[in-house]
Amino acid sequence: MDIRRILQALADLAPAGEERIYDVTRGGRTLVWLAERERAPRSSTVDKLAAQDALHRDERILRRGTAFVVGTFEVDGVRRKVRLPLLTQPVRLERTLLGYRVTPIGDLELTGLVEDRRTAAGLEAAPGLDSAGWSTALGTHAWMNAAAKAAGLPLAATFFGAPERIDDSSLNAYAASALYVTRDVGSTGIRDTLLAWAARAGLADTALARVYAGTAAERPSTVDEPVLSPLPLNTAQREVVRRVRREPVVVVSGPPGNGKSHALVAAALDVVDRGGSVLVATQSVHAAEVLGELLRRHPGPVPVLFGDAERRDAIATELAKGTEAGADAARVRALDGDLDRARRTVAGLEREIGRLLELERRAAELPRRQPLIPGLATDAPAVFAPDFDLDAARALLDAALGISHGTATGAGAVSGTGGASGFGTGDAAGGGPVGRWQRWRRRRALRRVRRHFGAADDVPPEVLEDAWEAAASAQAAARLAAEGPTDLPWRALADADETLARTLGEAMRVRATSGRRRDGAALRAASALGTALRAGRNRRREILAGLDGAALVRALPLWVGTAGDVDDLLPPVPGMFDLVVLDEAAHIDQLRAAPVLARARHALVAGDPRQLRFVSFVADVDIDGTLRKHGLEDAADRLDVRRSSAFDVAAGAAGVTWLAEHHRCAPHLIEFSARRFYTDRMELVTRTPRNDRTPAISVVRVAGSVADGVNAAEVSAAVEVVRAHLGGPIAVITPFRAQSDAVEAALLAAFTVEEIEKFGIRSGTVHGFQGSEAEHVVVSLGLVDGDSPARRRFVTDANLFNVMVTRARARLTVVTSLTSPNGLIGDYLAHASAPPVPPPDGAATGWTARLADELRRVGGAVRVGYPVGRWNVDIVLDGVALTCGVHPSGVAAHVERERTLRRAGWEVRDAFPSRWGGDAVRAALSLVSPAPSPGSAAAAQDRHE
Repeated sequence: MDIRRILQALADLAPAGEERIYDVTRGGRTLVWLAERERAPRSSTVDKLAAQDALHRDERILRRGTAFVVGTFEVDGVRRKVRLPLLTQPVRLERTLLGYRVTPIGDLELTGLVEDRRTAAGLEAAPGLDSAGWSTALGTHAWMNAAAKAAGLPLAATFFGAPERIDDSSLNAYAASALYVTRDVGSTGIRDTLLAWAARAGLADTALARVYAGTAAERPSTVDEPVLSPLPLNTAQREVVRRVRREPVVVVSGPPGNGKSHALVAAALDVVDRGGSVLVATQSVHAAEVLGELLRRHPGPVPVLFGDAERRDAIATELAKGTEAGADAARVRALDGDLDRARRTVAGLEREIGRLLELERRAAELPRRQPLIPGLATDAPAVFAPDFDLDAARALLDAALGISHGTATGAGAVSGTGGASGFGTGDAAGGGPVGRWQRWRRRRALRRVRRHFGAADDVPPEVLEDAWEAAASAQAAARLAAEGPTDLPWRALADADETLARTLGEAMRVRATSGRRRDGAALRAASALGTALRAGRNRRREILAGLDGAALVRALPLWVGTAGDVDDLLPPVPGMFDLVVLDEAAHIDQLRAAPVLARARHALVAGDPRQLRFVSFVADVDIDGTLRKHGLEDAADRLDVRRSSAFDVAAGAAGVTWLAEHHRCAPHLIEFSARRFYTDRMELVTRTPRNDRTPAISVVRVAGSVADGVNAAEVSAAVEVVRAHLGGPIAVITPFRAQSDAVEAALLAAFTVEEIEKFGIRSGTVHGFQGSEAEHVVVSLGLVDGDSPARRRFVTDANLFNVMVTRARARLTVVTSLTSPNGLIGDYLAHASAPPVPPPDGAATGWTARLADELRRVGGAVRVGYPVGRWNVDIVLDGVALTCGVHPSGVAAHVERERTLRRAGWEVRDAFPSRWGGDAVRAALSLVSPAPSPGSAAAAQDRHE
């Protein structure tokens, strides 16, 4: 499939252009003129702007405009009001003693009404543009006239300073600055961007081609290589890293709070450490910040962070200082040595724990095998001799059984189903030469085992196996009785894990900045990037187009930011990165994803199709016509841009790894979504006996009505809930824009800007809050009993509802005027009002059952087979996890469970029967007593009882 034609088709389906906005005060928005561009006075109006910005801190809604065109003019026969800055910049208001400091947090941008890029680049290159003295400089009037003309605004006059009064009979420009709030966040030139990409060579070897055409085979497999990461990973997360090593396209999905960010960051760090480069692109600024904060918390390569244009100034400043020279080879070798020692320490502790667990496992099997020992000792007497070498015998037995099962390797091995040797099962099992050779070798190996075991020639292999197992159990029990119970070095393993993660992260950081990466060309490219970032948007694009992309990513191999910001920051080079990580991909349409995917050779795509998806207004008839025009009817399933997100297209090109574990909130908050939207494909690592009965959702019912889309009673009730729960981050969200605006106004009236910032109060629509979270979320449904079916359907959309009820980390309050809701809302309110039901106890047998009974008799609060994530805790005693035996799946699973529980904050104690000689009564009395410190005399006595 021709990728150029796909890009051309996507360009034809792109919006023709943004809405031309002439009035930034429309809808009653406030415009505050500034006497000084860097300072704002304390006033009720400015306080309100600061508070609005704090309520929507993830949206970057506050702007400083400069060089305002004010008045009216005629557009298509209609007189239009104009309140338009020719220059805008995202800003924050920082409180000072006497007022506010106006702090830029992003690019200075020319109005989008100037469509000619060459003209725009020239205007942006004007000396001293929007600097401290620019508003009174001699050339400012000429610049405003030129910019207004390029924007199609016929000026009557230009003036210095803010207008004392506005004359709407003409159109004038003022060299002054003002603050205002905007939610008109659009993208620039997506059609032109796609067409420019379609004209570039080298697209066949990109992630874009692999997602749409599936043109690449798997990379060489490294599945058996261990996954080491500075981040703690579970099995599914490690599998994501393995897949990224060997597959061209990897897709990841799962419910909210599933550890996706850990998996994406771990995969990105792994690629960089193997000499590659990674671009991580998210839909929202919040998601980019989450990934950036995760990278800051864990050691590893330092990323270039960008998002919503906010961090470009910081990046440019750092690059202006010069990129640090690469680390020398001696430093790299020294860290490699530290890393090797840390790895060996962890491996040694794991081996010792495995040896001790195997000892416990075999000893625990003795009661079951004890009745068989007399008969087995008759069949294989040598095995039960005190000086018998069980390890050597195991090796002989495995070799013999391997041959008999057809699993031997080497020159004489053949596949049981026919293989490269050309012999099928008939030759192996029948009278052919290979079958005869196999039978001879098997008989020879078994004769040797029988002699070693002291067994007769007619003793079956399975009896030899049972004899060895019974002897091993007896020997393990005898050793535990003689040496005392095992003390597994879990604390030492946790410390060693931490040391390994820290050492690995430091090694990754140094390797990413080694002299091999940061050669002369790489350093020059990084310097050129700094120059580009200090230019205006249009000039920046020209500079970026000429950069050496390969050299740039050698110097700076890890980039994290928003998909919308990629074109303004990175050179348009196909396959520039080894890997692109596309996060929140179900919320990204194909048009915006395509330029991101084209910048890398392989892709890791993550998203949750059960949360809010992108919104498209492309008609089916336009899609059909475009596909016919470009001869792409066969790709209709992939190019349905109205319904298929970037995630959907990627999921059609590769299998999906499901991350099931949930790490965010208490069971009551997430169990409804787990059942209703994820068919219970969710494993709650956050579950504990302390929270599984605790209500985390409350319902506030108010009598209300809806006028102009606003339920005023719910607004007032939501504000009161916020007032009653000040102290931690709290957010009010609602499905409806009108209701959200009313909530915002009420919060601004009820709380000062200082209170909003101090207590982390936020508000917005559910759509605006996707990807965000808060400790306490207040949901205003905004519905009444008499609402139209369409209004109810909007709220009960499964994707919107799922996002709405999964934003809270600790508590959720639903404010509603519905008296007897049914359907989805009724089911959720019933779930919210009912007390949480803890999971039932699991089945217990043997030592675990006896110990649980005795613990109950002595008054302990006991849970058996308690589910935590994908694991079960043998016994939970007063909130403490007791491990009563080796995990049935083996030592590796046992260690994985232990690590999971400890990382989740559990106190875990080993309660193997060997510690108390199998006496459940004594064990129960010991366990309900306060645990002695590890070095105390009581602890020493307990170990040897």
